[in-house]
Amino acid sequence: MTGDRVVLCPLDELGDGEARRFDIDVGGLAHQVAVVRLGDDLYALGDICSHADYSLAEGEVDSEEGTIECWKHGSLFSLATGEAETLPATRPVPVYDVAVEDGQVWLEVGHDE
Repeated sequence: MTGDRVVLCPLDELGDGEARRFDIDVGGLAHQVAVVRLGDDLYALGDICSHADYSLAEGEVDSEEGTIECWKHGSLFSLATGEAETLPATRPVPVYDVAVEDGQVWLEVGHDE
């Protein structure tokens, strides 16, 4: 995937086992992204639950299962794939490439997102 890269924040601003929401604009398109840090691993996925319009970053992260829970209705989403793992959600949320360079967290937003 080729897209635009944006810097989100310094890595040390992300708490281990926590999700943080970022609202970014790339090429005039708004994206709401939840970024989760689990130790040295980072995950970035669409922040809006595919079942209802609620922020996933406000939900609980399960580091052992690699999931994030929608706080409103309890749907679980895979951090790695964005797939909905439990009802009521049935559709995945998008996932994004995320990397750390020189202590900064970078996100790549594809043109097909």
